[in-house]
This record gives sequence, C-alpha cells and structure tokens, in this order.
Amino acid sequence: MKGIIVGGGVVGLCTAWAMSRSGHDVELFEQGALPHPLASSIDEHRLIRHPYGDHRGYARMIDDAFAAWDVLWRDLDRSFYAPTGTLALTGNGADWAARSAATLASIGRPMTELAPTELSQRFPLLDARRVERAFWIDTGGVLFAQDIVAALAGHLAAQPKVRLHPNTAVRSVDLERGTITTESGASYSGDAVVVAAGAWVGRLLPELQRRLLPSRQIVIYFHLPDEQLAVWSKGPMIIEKTGDVGLYLVPPMQGRGFKVGDHEFSRRGDPSTAREAVEDEIRPLLERCRSLFRGFERWRTDRLKVCFYTVTDDERFVVEKLGANGWVMSPCSGHGFKFGALMGQELARTIVSGRDAAAHAQWAAGLEGDLPT
Repeated sequence: MKGIIVGGGVVGLCTAWAMSRSGHDVELFEQGALPHPLASSIDEHRLIRHPYGDHRGYARMIDDAFAAWDVLWRDLDRSFYAPTGTLALTGNGADWAARSAATLASIGRPMTELAPTELSQRFPLLDARRVERAFWIDTGGVLFAQDIVAALAGHLAAQPKVRLHPNTAVRSVDLERGTITTESGASYSGDAVVVAAGAWVGRLLPELQRRLLPSRQIVIYFHLPDEQLAVWSKGPMIIEKTGDVGLYLVPPMQGRGFKVGDHEFSRRGDPSTAREAVEDEIRPLLERCRSLFRGFERWRTDRLKVCFYTVTDDERFVVEKLGANGWVMSPCSGHGFKFGALMGQELARTIVSGRDAAAHAQWAAGLEGDLPT
C-alpha cells in the first residue's frame, strides 16, 4: 500500500511513521521546511494531561497516548517527555476543574482536591485567594514539541519506505481518486491520501472551512528571577479556567522556557500572514497572572509567539474519511499534539486494515467506543 500525506506537522509525520513501520510506502508533502516554523506543532513544548472536563473519551485515551509515545521513543532511541503532574484550578464560578475530577473518578483516575491552605503550602508561588477549587493528579507532563517533530522528520528521512517533500505546496487534492497536485503542477497518486494540513486545511478542503476554523493564539514566555525559576522548574503544569479568562502554564523543564498561554479561542486570523504580537492583545491574561502568581511583578517578558489552532465548535477532533480514498485529519482546538503519536498510529491501522471509517471518526472525536484491535 502507498499513502500520501499532506502536511508535515506532528499528526502527518506520525501517520507516516506508523504506516512506514508497518512496511508501507509513504510520500509526505509539506509546504515549508521540515519542521515548518509556522506549523501549529512547532513550539518548545506542549502538555499531556488527564483532566479533560466532561470529555470522558479523551480522558480515557490519555493512557493509550502515553503508550503510543513510548513506542515512538523506542524508535527514536530517545524520550522527549518530562513529567510534572497536573494542577487544575477553577474560580469565578466556573466548574471545569470539578467536572474534570468527576470524569476522572468515573474512569478510575481520581484527582485529589486541595484545600486553599494546602494549595498555598504545596505551591507557595500561587496566590490562592481567588481560587475556588483546586485538584491535583500526579500524572501528566511536558512534551518537547519542536524537538519531537525535528527528530521524527530526521527518522523518517532515513527510512527506505518514506519519501519526504519539504517546500512543496499542494495545490489541490482529489480524495475520490487518491491524487494530489502540487503548485508546480506535478501529480502524485496513492491508495490513500491523508490531508493533515493544520490551519491551512480549509484551503485544500473548502467544504470544511466552517467546521475547522483557524484561531490565532498568543503565548508569552517569561524571564523569571533565579529563585523563582528554580521553584517552577520542579513543576507543576497548571490548567486554570475562570469563565471569563483561562490560562495554561508550562514549567521550564529541562532548560526550556517558562510559558503561559491563553486558553480562550480567538477564532480569527490567517495562518499565512505576519505573526507579530503585542502584550495588549493578551492584557486580560496578564492581569490574571498578576492575581494568581506571587512575585509576578518581577517577571519580565522574554518573547511573544503567535500560533494557530484549528478550532471546532465542540473542541472535538475531525478524523474522517472523505471520498473513496481520502481522509481529513485534524486533531484540533489546541489539544491535539498530546495525541499525535496515537492518532497517527490508529489512522494508519484503519487505512491498512480497512477498519470501519465511521467508528474511527467517532473514536477520534472522543465519543464513547473503542476501536477494534
């Protein structure tokens, strides 16, 4: 079997990896370099964690996601993961953390609720006065995203069954016939075409533009005083949702940067335009940091970055068969990277084995039901 993959982000690369390690031929096309610096997969880190609000299916999938990463680490001969544990916080009447805890308890992954006094004792750099409920689980951690993508691209380049086409934009796809045409006019065909084009997917598949919406997101890296940096380098990751604003915090593991990101979707922007950002765009996020973290007045902005999510209204993934020989693959809404290895692994299995496409779409959307082995 031959697979053609459009898009060299984490899910495209992981699908190529999974197909090639099963003995199948793969050609992968990426409009930019590999890794592409503007891809949604590219930043110092991404988080993997069990708390998922009411999304029970995704919470259940996390163990499988860890197992898939372990397979990839063995192939790469190196792990790109650091454990931190996960702290989920809620305030301002929001209940995401409590819903996450209830969901995890239902699948045998209980979180521990921390009283405000205990929260302050365990995490002295937190100001708990506006935190209404806090939950801890010792699973979860940091995936070193751009290192993963770079190592995976290098690994695939050395595989005899894989041909990579960096700096090769695709102009059109025919998912019925299983063909693609590049901007230069060259045509390629395969037994299956997977469109994993991230925030650019709507340009190749206009019928999905309303479902898969590019969303410009800003993250901020901070420079911290040495004594604070030493504390934060021991974790935890923080997911905090307060209704009107939300944030996620990535601790500076293994020498990487200290990052805070906005958990609310902008639902706007063009991924091909300039990526400059200013702090005024995330003023509410900065104010929330000021009220949540002790010593924030001593933090200094290191750099701002713009990335693009691909957002669905229900924050569920779209991995669906289109036409006789095509698939769209969009693990999206800002939480897809953690499932990159698993999504690639399972889509490759479905394509090769002919598993039911509708069942795969339901599973990828985090709805109840397991894929057949």
